[in-house]
Amino acid sequence: MWRQFAPAFRMMLFFTVLVGLVYPGLVTALSQALFHNQANGTLVEIRGRAVGSSLIGQNFTQPEYFHPRPSAAGSDGYDASASGASNYGSTNQKLIDRVKASVDQFRKENPDYQGPVPADLVTASGSGLDPDISAASAEAQAARVAKARGLTVDKVRQLIARHTKARTLGFLGEPRVNVLEINLALDRHFPAPR
Repeated sequence: MWRQFAPAFRMMLFFTVLVGLVYPGLVTALSQALFHNQANGTLVEIRGRAVGSSLIGQNFTQPEYFHPRPSAAGSDGYDASASGASNYGSTNQKLIDRVKASVDQFRKENPDYQGPVPADLVTASGSGLDPDISAASAEAQAARVAKARGLTVDKVRQLIARHTKARTLGFLGEPRVNVLEINLALDRHFPAPR
């Protein structure tokens, strides 16, 4: 019987070391060497202090900042440990009520905007942590941000144009604006009046 256990035990030990230590160590070393920024969470730092990640959405509510998509992640939203969608169907009354409330809030916060409300400003993403908004959503908020910062709308639109990322590989997705990055650029170039 021990003759059968000895090879099995050696194989278990070998694969434990290989799959539990060598492989993760190799993947970690390669990711740090080849994709250092991504491997460390794509953190955005200001003066040596992490203020967020360009891959994880954050909630901005002040009028001088661009606002992100709504979030269904966690009880208060934007909880990275509870990433996920509400999974409400399009006919679910809770979803309909939440979208109507989001439209009303957007109209209240952005009274100068008269066009249709971009869908991504009133609907959550699948993860609830989408860091980007569409270029149309940024444009819809431009007047509010400009007014709160004492700028012309044209200056804010120029900033939006500089921070609009094209479709990935030229055909995947839509043009988008990273909310954290454009808000940091606002603070850097056009500090809000105190």
